[in-house]
Amino acid sequence: MKKLLLIVPSLHQGGLEKVCAATARLLQPYFDVQIAIFDSRSIAYDIKGIPVVDLRLPSRPGVIAKVINVLRRGMRLRKLKKEAQIDIAYSFGPTANLANIASGGRAKMWLGIRSYMDMGNPKQIRLFCRCADMVVCCSETICREVQEKYRCGKAVTLQNPFDIKEVKLLSGREEAELPWKEGRILVSMGREDSVKGFWHLLKSFALVHEKLPDTRLMIIGKGEFEPYKELAEKLGVNEDIFFTGLKKNPYPYLKKGTLYVLTSYYEGFPNAMVEAMSMGLPVIATDCKTGPREILEDRYGILIPNMEPEPDFDPLHITEEERDLAGQVIGLLEDQDRMQHYREMALKRAGDYTAESYIEKIRGWA
Repeated sequence: MKKLLLIVPSLHQGGLEKVCAATARLLQPYFDVQIAIFDSRSIAYDIKGIPVVDLRLPSRPGVIAKVINVLRRGMRLRKLKKEAQIDIAYSFGPTANLANIASGGRAKMWLGIRSYMDMGNPKQIRLFCRCADMVVCCSETICREVQEKYRCGKAVTLQNPFDIKEVKLLSGREEAELPWKEGRILVSMGREDSVKGFWHLLKSFALVHEKLPDTRLMIIGKGEFEPYKELAEKLGVNEDIFFTGLKKNPYPYLKKGTLYVLTSYYEGFPNAMVEAMSMGLPVIATDCKTGPREILEDRYGILIPNMEPEPDFDPLHITEEERDLAGQVIGLLEDQDRMQHYREMALKRAGDYTAESYIEKIRGWA
């Protein structure tokens, strides 16, 4: 059995962290798997039964400190690779990739590009292409750009796996505690980060709520969201918006949703969106740099143009793109036949991202 080392900065909330944990669980029957982590505090994902090595080298501020951190992580990973006789070292995201490169060794080096934001550093991408045995991209768009722009024949696509049965099981494990007893709920999921475009969502929701007073908005994810709460108050919809905070099991909350809305400016492969689809939620999503288009394909959900990336918390400034999003939401909510159509299409598409195909690809490459 080949020995596989997964390298990830942390296992706190986040897309690449979730995929790393899922990869470890899925591959345990086929590989001797262990995880190397830079900081083991606040682990949010189920890694029971999987060996985890904490390098105890969390992120540090400052350029010099970051460089030293990469070198120290590399040294500790090199020792781990040698002692454990690792065959494949697969890292998730830029910081883990740099440590993987710095560690060297005989193990095959798989470097994962997990977001289109990573593509904003051409020097780093060239380094990854030069050093990797394989560059693993989470979307077809990213893979194609790496292949064409950087002439990298080592790039492959590995879309994230989803277990619909597990999601449904987890959604019934507990009851979501909501501040309302009734209403149609728009839901979105993601950490507090300007790349998620949540100010667009709040402004659009205010317009939707004005037309459809029974609507509510729920945002699931880590963060204080203070500027967003202030915006909600100024928009007059603060009692109709719920910021749940970090939830280790977000699925009971997703289950309460009527419609999933994604307003990100950048994505890699949006896990939360596919999870919502696996629960039968229709989707409206921005046609951002990667992810939604190749998932929705203009037929499994509704794509809208990408939106302005610069944060704008002025409640009096409502853009045409925010009005357009509100119009799409209202139009869908008022048409029950379309709602049912997109529920069915969402479930159908979510079923394409099976764990079996994910496992098969990795085993074939190994």
